[in-house]
Amino acid sequence: MPAVYDSFVARGFSTGQAWRLTFIVPLIMVIGVGVALLCLCPDTPTGHWGERQHAIQEDHSSISCEAATVTDIPGSITDRFPSGMTEDFPAKDGDDKKKKETYVSALVAFDHEAQIPDRGIQGGAHGEIIMKPTLSEAVRVAFSPQTAFHVFSYMNSFGAELAINSILASYYFKTFPYFSQTDAANRAAIFGFLDFVTRPLGGAVSDLLYKHSGHNLWLKKGWIVTCGVIAGTLLIILGQLSPNNEPTVFGLIALVAVFLQAGNGANFSLVPHVHPSANGILSGLTGAGGNLGGVIFSIIFRFMDDGTNYAKGFWVIGVIHVGVTLVLSWIPPLPGGQMGGN
Repeated sequence: MPAVYDSFVARGFSTGQAWRLTFIVPLIMVIGVGVALLCLCPDTPTGHWGERQHAIQEDHSSISCEAATVTDIPGSITDRFPSGMTEDFPAKDGDDKKKKETYVSALVAFDHEAQIPDRGIQGGAHGEIIMKPTLSEAVRVAFSPQTAFHVFSYMNSFGAELAINSILASYYFKTFPYFSQTDAANRAAIFGFLDFVTRPLGGAVSDLLYKHSGHNLWLKKGWIVTCGVIAGTLLIILGQLSPNNEPTVFGLIALVAVFLQAGNGANFSLVPHVHPSANGILSGLTGAGGNLGGVIFSIIFRFMDDGTNYAKGFWVIGVIHVGVTLVLSWIPPLPGGQMGGN
C-alpha cells in the first residue's frame, strides 16, 4: 500500500487523492480472488457440497465390503463347540451342561459385539458431516468450553496481529525519527508479509505433531498454547526493554510475528476436529473472536498515554496473552463423548 501511494504521488496526485486511489487496488484484488474461488475451487475436498454425504456412504460401503471378505466363513461362530461338546447334548453331569451354556452365551455376545465397530464407523462418519444446525445445537456449540478456547486463543493471536499491524508504522516512526513515512511503512509491512510463511508453518507443525503422535489431539492443542505463551512473553520483553536500536526492535517484532501467526495456523488446524458437524459455527465464532481481539487491543494502544506509549501497550497485551492462554490450557481438545473429529 505505501508503494502504491508513493506511485500515485509521483504521478502528480495530491496526498488526499493518492490515499483514496490506493484503496482501489486491494478492492480489485479482493473481488478477483473471490470470483476465482467461486469459479475454480471445488466446494469440498470430496466434491460438490450437496453430495457431501455420498462420500461417507461410499467409504462405509468400502469398509463393509472389506469386513465381509475377512469374515466370509461358512456358518455362524455360534455353530462351533469345543471338543468334547456336541449339539446333541445332554451332558453327563450338571457341570458340563453349565459350561456349555456359558460358552454359548459368550459366543452369542461376541457375535453381537462384532457388529459394533461397523456401526461405530458409520456413526463417527455421519458425525463429521456438516449439517444445518438447529437453534439448540448452535447454542450448545457456541457455549462449549472448546469453542471458548478457540475464540479466546484466536482473539489473542489474530487480534494482536491486527492491532500491531495498525500501529507498527507509527511505532517505527516514533522510535526512529530519521525514518520517513514510507521507510517506516515499508519496514512495518515485513510483519504482514511474514504471514505468507509463518501461518501455514504453524498449521504444518500442528499436522506433523498429530501425524507422528498416533493422532493425539492434545499435541495440536499444546502447540497452540506454546505459540500463545511464547508470543505473549516476547511482547512483554519488547514492552519492558523498549529498545531503540534497529536490529533489536526488528528482531523482536519478527519473532513476535512468527509465533502470533503460527498460532493462527495452529488454531485452525485443530478447529475441524471440534464439533465437525457444526464446523461453520465454530469457524465463524473463532474468526469473530480474532476481529474482536483486534478492536480490544487497538483500544489498549489508544489509551496508553493517549496513544503515544507503544511499549506499554505491548507489555499489557503480552500479559493478557499469556494469562488467557494459560487459563484456557486445561480444556480438552474435544467435547466428551463426541462422535467423529479424531
